[in-house]
Amino acid sequence: MADVGEVLMSVLSTIRVPKPGDRVHKDECALSFSSPESEGGLYVCMNSFLGFGSQYVDRHHARSGQRAYLHITRTRKAKEDDNNSGSGHPPKKKPTRLAIGIEGGFDVEQEQYEEDVKVVILPDRQEVTSEDLTTMPDVVKERVSLSMAGIMAADSVSHTLQVQQWDGEVRQESKHAADLKQLDNGVKIPPSGWRCEVCDLQENIWMNLTDGKVLCGRRYFDGSGGNNHALLHFQETGYPLAVKLGTITPDGADVYSYDEDDMVLDSKLPEHLAHFGINMMTMEKTERTMTELEIAVNQRVGEWEVIQESGTTLRPLFGPGLTGMKNLGNSCYLNSVMQVLFTVPDFQSKSVPLMSALFVYHRAKLGYGLLSGEYSKPALDPGDENGGDQTGIAPQMFKALVGRGHPEFSTNRQQDAQEFLLHFINMVERNCRSGPNPSEAFRFLVEERIVCQQSQKAKYTQRVDYIVQLPVPMDQATNTEELQEAERRREEGDSSAPTVRAQIPFTACMAALSEPEILTDFWSSAVQAKTTATKTTRFASFPDYLVIQIKKFTFGLDWVPKKLDVSIDVPDTLDLSALCATGQQPGEELLPEVAPPPLMTPDVEVKGILGFHGNDEDDSLYSPLLCQSVSPVLDDSTVSQLCEMGFPLEACRKAVYYTGNTGIDADFTKYSGPGTTPTESLSEEHLATIVSMGFSRDQATKALRATSNVLDRAVDWIFSHLDDLESMDVSEGGRSAAESEGREPPPGPRVRDGPGKYELFAFISHMGTSTMCGHYVSHIKKDQQWVIFNDQKVCASEKPPKDLGYLYFYRRVAE
Repeated sequence: MADVGEVLMSVLSTIRVPKPGDRVHKDECALSFSSPESEGGLYVCMNSFLGFGSQYVDRHHARSGQRAYLHITRTRKAKEDDNNSGSGHPPKKKPTRLAIGIEGGFDVEQEQYEEDVKVVILPDRQEVTSEDLTTMPDVVKERVSLSMAGIMAADSVSHTLQVQQWDGEVRQESKHAADLKQLDNGVKIPPSGWRCEVCDLQENIWMNLTDGKVLCGRRYFDGSGGNNHALLHFQETGYPLAVKLGTITPDGADVYSYDEDDMVLDSKLPEHLAHFGINMMTMEKTERTMTELEIAVNQRVGEWEVIQESGTTLRPLFGPGLTGMKNLGNSCYLNSVMQVLFTVPDFQSKSVPLMSALFVYHRAKLGYGLLSGEYSKPALDPGDENGGDQTGIAPQMFKALVGRGHPEFSTNRQQDAQEFLLHFINMVERNCRSGPNPSEAFRFLVEERIVCQQSQKAKYTQRVDYIVQLPVPMDQATNTEELQEAERRREEGDSSAPTVRAQIPFTACMAALSEPEILTDFWSSAVQAKTTATKTTRFASFPDYLVIQIKKFTFGLDWVPKKLDVSIDVPDTLDLSALCATGQQPGEELLPEVAPPPLMTPDVEVKGILGFHGNDEDDSLYSPLLCQSVSPVLDDSTVSQLCEMGFPLEACRKAVYYTGNTGIDADFTKYSGPGTTPTESLSEEHLATIVSMGFSRDQATKALRATSNVLDRAVDWIFSHLDDLESMDVSEGGRSAAESEGREPPPGPRVRDGPGKYELFAFISHMGTSTMCGHYVSHIKKDQQWVIFNDQKVCASEKPPKDLGYLYFYRRVAE
């Protein structure tokens, strides 16, 4: 065996020192969820700074030729009692705000480890410690020491993602604060004993900072809170700012701007309060803040306890397909969706075994982590006395990939699980245009039949969709008397009035979906004028897997988002055969294919184009408070063409909207990034980095040309096109053989069709007052047993709350 010093000298040119901006993956294996704490530790390539578990480092060496790796192993130290005052360390502070990674918020847990670091040279696994370097030539000692120190000092990618600051209470200075008009009306407010001047309510009391009116706050979705008198006062007077009286302390108070529709800061609050006789420095907090009230409302409604099945000892489950996922700071929406998706065979088939050709690398890695059972092990420090917490997996790389460039999913804020599901399906569609596409399991065709009531002629169109959205007809509640009685008691100030949840029959939701819709300003090509028409929506195909969204999130008359607190008797089996499309009927005449004249002054509001949560009455594109003009009418033909190519309906509508109805070419031009031409020079350093990861120079060239020579994007691109790269024959111009021959994927959407009979196998529930806060949990049926997936907790479900779900997943029943 060669002397280790000579070996290091021979590979010195491949050892790099991390520069600012380099991504150092020293906490997570690029091919699995192994970490320095795993058996065998983690090997970090000293050239590309990618990490590899002990089972994959040899493969990377064989494919890339890279020999020098920094081997990091960690052993957890004995955990000290956080509250042990005799330990010499102060106890942890309890969080005082909804925040992550900032003062007063939740700390990112910093585990304490014993760390062992050394350089390993493959293939003989020769080891070099820091002490060994002291005896080696200066050029070797300097380069290797700097590389080791740089890798260890750099923030790992996963840590950087984890500690991104997020503050759920961050507030901006109100635009009204500096010049707020205050009336000299002689009003003086006492330091306590406040009541609403209209209804005598004594809780949730707000004082308007313009005229000193003391009124109750808004009514919450569960009926509690107040009677909206402070809001009504603003609507009558336009006086914008109000302070919640019970929250005033020398440090500040809850201030709300009705005009800006948000909690705000008021830098002149002391003088604004003094105007009405309130000395801010002597006030004490007597009421909960809006953040505290949000938590209290959630708990009072009972969703949290019921959905999480609290109060019962749940039996922990471990094994393949029973792996928990760590919450990376409000990532429960991602966790719940991905747990369900990897129950679908289409998403499993390209993930197991891991070493097969993969078309989306990070999706495959996540699938292996969830399905293999390798990480389904009891946590060393379970989070509660009931157990069930697992080691699980922390999908930092996956979350970063799917959220990159997205204004919401790239943040640490809570998100809507339905919107994330569609976003992820969109990503799958983009990456699977030329091969097997797992999202086809959910794809179906919708037929819309429009009948002109004047000519009785019809028009048929088809579009692609992935989710059935069911409206919630609140007027169909079966416990109306009970609801009215509870409402009456609350209005009378009865604090003991029970919280009553509206009971809505599932059949009523389906009826609201299937009933014909009346179109009042329909342009009829048959009569060449506006008239009334009816639109009926039916299934032109039935997917293998059906997703149903209960539209619980809507807007009130004041355009304040709210959540409908409902219980729906969602069935275990579903037969949609009666909703099958029939197409043109015998003897039925079609509307002439004539384009309508240009509409110079649109006078019809376009409903629900961007998919806001709501019902037929309030689901508009824009709030009237925010929009001075009428929403533009979209070009249906362009939307239809995009849908026919297999893109989701809402994505097509957005594309057409944002390109101003300028046609399908503009849609693709706007949403496809510029690429480099074959004649543009590529960075040799970027090429070398990608080649070091095990890819050929031709493959690296193709990736960089497809992504404007941007290394990070090229790495993402190459891992998203492994199926194509495994078999491609790259020509001199950087194009594959298939591209050179001009072959295109077959036109039109590919859908699977079959009987419309389904059985429920999973559902995702939401707890909280809006999609922007709260918590998501998924329940999945595995081997006839319902299982609850609550982040890292995986347990057998005792009472699956099927009536409180938000997203329901059905699979086709075999005939």
